[in-house]
Amino acid sequence: MTGLSDRIGRQIGILIARSGAVTHVIVGDARGLYIPELSDYPLGRKPLRGIRLVHTHLGNEPLNQDDLTDLALLRLDMIMAIGTRDALPDKVYVAYLVPGGDGKPYEILPPQNFHSLRFDLLSSVRAIEEEMERRNFIAQDDVRERAILISASARPRYEQEESIEELRELAGSADVIVLGSIIQRLKEMNPRYLMGAGKLKDLIIDALTKGATLLIFDQDLSPSQMKAITELTELKVIDRSQLILDIFARRAHSRDGKVQVELAQLKYRLPRLSGKGTAMSRLTGGIGGRGPGEMKLEIDRRRVRDRIHLLEKELKKLSEARKQRKHRRIERGIPIVSIVGYTNAGKSTLLNNLTSSRTFTEERMFATLDTASRRLRFPREREVIITDTVGFIRDLPRDLMAAFRSTLEELEDADLLLHLVDASSRRFEQHMESVERILDELGLAGKQRLLVFNKIDRISAEEADNLCKRYRAVAVSARDSSTFAPLLEAVEEYLWSEKLVKAAG
Repeated sequence: MTGLSDRIGRQIGILIARSGAVTHVIVGDARGLYIPELSDYPLGRKPLRGIRLVHTHLGNEPLNQDDLTDLALLRLDMIMAIGTRDALPDKVYVAYLVPGGDGKPYEILPPQNFHSLRFDLLSSVRAIEEEMERRNFIAQDDVRERAILISASARPRYEQEESIEELRELAGSADVIVLGSIIQRLKEMNPRYLMGAGKLKDLIIDALTKGATLLIFDQDLSPSQMKAITELTELKVIDRSQLILDIFARRAHSRDGKVQVELAQLKYRLPRLSGKGTAMSRLTGGIGGRGPGEMKLEIDRRRVRDRIHLLEKELKKLSEARKQRKHRRIERGIPIVSIVGYTNAGKSTLLNNLTSSRTFTEERMFATLDTASRRLRFPREREVIITDTVGFIRDLPRDLMAAFRSTLEELEDADLLLHLVDASSRRFEQHMESVERILDELGLAGKQRLLVFNKIDRISAEEADNLCKRYRAVAVSARDSSTFAPLLEAVEEYLWSEKLVKAAG
């Protein structure tokens, strides 16, 4: 190798499997070489790839930063550079990965003479791999994704911290194990990688060291950014919108919900189908791959557009059926009250305990997606239809908003909107603003609504009282029906007193 490398003036490298078989022979230039895609030796959930690189250095120089980055980024068992002198091997430079810590993810051995090199590679690699598996231990039968959360934007750090906490809750709703989070405040956005390429590589190396299988960006990535980032790593890469779409795909059970989610996912993926290399192939299962099924590379844009067209026609038919149900309700003259609010505010729990029903509830974001309607009886033979809508969230994905617009348009028929707010959340004011913004986008800014603070069992009575006075609201604990009296009185006062006043006029 050293003789041939010296003769052609280029670095030569070989990749060797643990069995001793040479898998690749690589010819580079005088300064470095390009390692091909190692699809035959995927990482999976293993901490190391099971393959090592041995290559020549024409100037007898030590391992450089590119060598060490390749070692860490590709999770090689080891990297060795053989320096050449007069076309013969001279110094040998060796580095290998070490279990995670606060320092560098690799260790570099002192230079040794080629002819006196002594290094028991296989036993060392096995010991290192066992220690890595022990440090990043997750039960072998636990198939959940392991993610690093990333926020990279020009927003103030405190805003990014609040946003990353919400992303953590979303990840929990998708049954993702969150291993850590990284916040990067950018002076200016990198149009290719969102952040600097060097910082991104360091971030990926840290994620691989921790045993992550997934990177979740808090910011929406453009198709070109998604492609560029996935080319740097074998980890799956998704953004906030794709995570929300995945949660919706898990939780939609009605035909309406399933059609809307599939439509949103296809519209999201359509611009990412062209020229993406392996970017989408890593998303064909697990997080980011649910809903319409696997989007294989051979599916072309025309077929996806055809599917979108069919779903839009089906959505229109479902919308017509909803209009018929609406017409029947109007004929009966039964008032409609719709519960709206940020996700996980407790809408389904309130509906259940108001109407003694059993809509599915869970303490996580987007536990329920399908609209539920129940009858609620008041004194003097009065009754209303009370509906629970899909939860809102900050920066709801545009495609999802468009797909669910037909469902949310049912709010236009409501005589009263109950805006439910989680009073125990530190971010309740931002949640209120997000809900108001979405209602405004739906053209419902002028719709009469009653502000209701929920989960008052988690705050002091004095704090609940102050909130009610400050916002002219009522307070309840959706789990405790004994707190419902003020809410029911307020609903009754609006629905019937207002109508009596209008009738008298």
